[in-house]
Amino acid sequence: MFRKAERKRVKLKLGISGASGCGKTYSSLVTAFGICGDWNKIALVDTENGSGELYSDMGDYSVCPIEPPFTVEKYIDAIHEAEREGFEVLIIDSLSHVWSGDGGLLDMQSKIAKNSKSGNSYVAWREVTPEYNKLLDTIHAVRLHFIDLIQHSNDNLDIG
Repeated sequence: MFRKAERKRVKLKLGISGASGCGKTYSSLVTAFGICGDWNKIALVDTENGSGELYSDMGDYSVCPIEPPFTVEKYIDAIHEAEREGFEVLIIDSLSHVWSGDGGLLDMQSKIAKNSKSGNSYVAWREVTPEYNKLLDTIHAVRLHFIDLIQHSNDNLDIG
């Protein structure tokens, strides 16, 4: 039942949240390079219309664009492909779209509720939550350092 504890290497799972233009992408690239020391081992999933390539002068990292609809499957496929291709660090810029983007989980929840007999939006989460859990399980299981960027509105900033 018990065994001796041993130190193991774990992969970083980091979330960076901030308003648009605050430096999340730049910071994630600097962090990724600090982790692996090789631009060729960094992959970036770009849902921001090419903004992931704005920093290509920093080094030779790779980019995988994702366009709408922002389904869980597209994110999971990109994560598995980054692992297959041997990258060490994967940046997802941005994970926000899987929730609130066109075809994301909130769209899915709304469509399920609208098409249900009861129209009950709460019951629709019964189908949406397992999809989100599949994404989380993939992120936790992947053998990559993982940095996800989450954009929030400037309206929500409380700078006091």
